[in-house]
Amino acid sequence: MHAVQVIEPLYAIAGFFVGMLVGLTGVGGGSLMTPVLVLLFGIHPATAVGTDLLYAAVTKSGGTIVHGLNHTVDWRVAGRLALGSIPTTALTLLALQFFSPISHSSPLISVVLGVALILTAVSLLLRKQVLRLATRRIGGPAPRNTFILTVITGAVLGVLVSLSSVGAGALGITALIFLYPNLPTARIVGSDIAHAVPLTLVAGAGHWLMGTVDFSMLGWLVLGSLPGIVVGSQLSSRVPDAVLRTILAITLLIVGGKLAL
Repeated sequence: MHAVQVIEPLYAIAGFFVGMLVGLTGVGGGSLMTPVLVLLFGIHPATAVGTDLLYAAVTKSGGTIVHGLNHTVDWRVAGRLALGSIPTTALTLLALQFFSPISHSSPLISVVLGVALILTAVSLLLRKQVLRLATRRIGGPAPRNTFILTVITGAVLGVLVSLSSVGAGALGITALIFLYPNLPTARIVGSDIAHAVPLTLVAGAGHWLMGTVDFSMLGWLVLGSLPGIVVGSQLSSRVPDAVLRTILAITLLIVGGKLAL
């Protein structure tokens, strides 16, 4: 049997387990899928990032539909994030194409990915502290400051996601908890997922134009992730959230450190 025929089903298995973890914890799609593709399957970092971005766009579109039907998306917040993220995504991709050709960008992407994973892990471990600090603030920052800070947050996420496919989940949610302390957690999660769709779609399209998307691999990943998300969602109510997030954070710290060094 050809080696590719053996590897392709393994992509689906990887998609299943990452999807299950996303269903369990609410984060971890880009944080785990890209390093799995790089470290486990030996995929070029640029191709892993580009493919994972479109993978995230497809899977998070389903999550956006569910949250939208449940009225747990604050479209105003999602729009503010997109106002910052879409322009920086385009600029980052242009810079990556013209100043750091894909054939020579592997070290850059690996380092950025590692740092982004470590930041994601820290945000997971400190989420309770961030939430506690946010709840102490009465009414949050002034409306104008909130708008500006939300746009800046989106801009930072645009750069991180374009280079590493990481950041739209845990980092985005942590920032929104601090900026909108009175917004219910469900709406924060829904708004972050809704914003991730256009962000990952634009970033993924940019990587596609640069030739760094493997559509065959993408299909297998999505095939495995869809049932994985269903299984993970069913198990989420049975496993303590704190335990899951700690395990995920430790994993991200180990993988991020390996990529960054």
